[in-house]
Amino acid sequence: MEEVRSSSAWVATHSSHVVVDSTGIEKVVENIKDSIPKVEWDYEGIHYFDNGPLTVQYLFVLDALNFCFWPGKTLYEDLNYDHLASGLKAALQNDKSAFDADRLQKYTGSQLRELLKWPRPLPLEDERVRLLHEVGLELERNFGGKASDLVELSGKSAVKLVSLVTRHFPGFRDHSVYKGHQVFLYKRAQIFAADIWGAFKGQGYGEFNDIGAITMFADYVVPAVLQQLGVLKYSSSLASTIETNGEIGSGTEEEVELRACSVYAVEKMRELIGIKSGKQVLSVELDLWLWSVGVQSALQHHRTLSIYY
Repeated sequence: MEEVRSSSAWVATHSSHVVVDSTGIEKVVENIKDSIPKVEWDYEGIHYFDNGPLTVQYLFVLDALNFCFWPGKTLYEDLNYDHLASGLKAALQNDKSAFDADRLQKYTGSQLRELLKWPRPLPLEDERVRLLHEVGLELERNFGGKASDLVELSGKSAVKLVSLVTRHFPGFRDHSVYKGHQVFLYKRAQIFAADIWGAFKGQGYGEFNDIGAITMFADYVVPAVLQQLGVLKYSSSLASTIETNGEIGSGTEEEVELRACSVYAVEKMRELIGIKSGKQVLSVELDLWLWSVGVQSALQHHRTLSIYY
């Protein structure tokens, strides 16, 4: 994932709206270096797991749909990640063939809503349906209909798995052009590898010899946590837009900076923890901790309509 790290670092050093504060990083690291927070992958108990290929299929479908949890009528009526993960889990428990590749290609918006037991149109519903169809078609065409075959083809390399996913599934190609430079973030492709690793606890399908190469997952929640911790600082105009729930366009300088600076900041946190404590911590582990803090705090986040996160 060197292209994610290097392109995010380029953004951070040329940023106009978001600053990565080294003093803020030092303060956070000083507080956690002796007791690095560990968060279990399925600490909420919302994911399907049977220790087999059906779990891999479930996680791939989940991560294909893992984006855009707004807008909604009110904060309490928004679709959120828990709804998605637990809804898909219940659907699979009810019908083990629900995520077969041929069926994924045929779902309609109303059928997806029924699958999730969701009473209203989903945010970006047409795109969610399109991506389900894409996943079903490509799995059937290249991987025998099974996401587990895709994982096995990676040869225990998380980096190769991300490469395979982004090569075969266009909906996972999460990149932008920022000030003339291409920036790679690959949030959902990376989180698929991390979900497999976390679900299987680094064994079986989840055994990757390079899980340390995966970066944090640039989304809505983690930038808000980093800003609260003093790691990220926003320009007054960006801060005002977020505070007033203004929409930030996909691919704009502000949006790319929020995401790329978060990647860069977490990498710097990880490096500093290693220097100060002598302990190696994964970006994946830091991301899960930061994300869990964010969802429990219900912090105000930036709003961008995107299929990538």
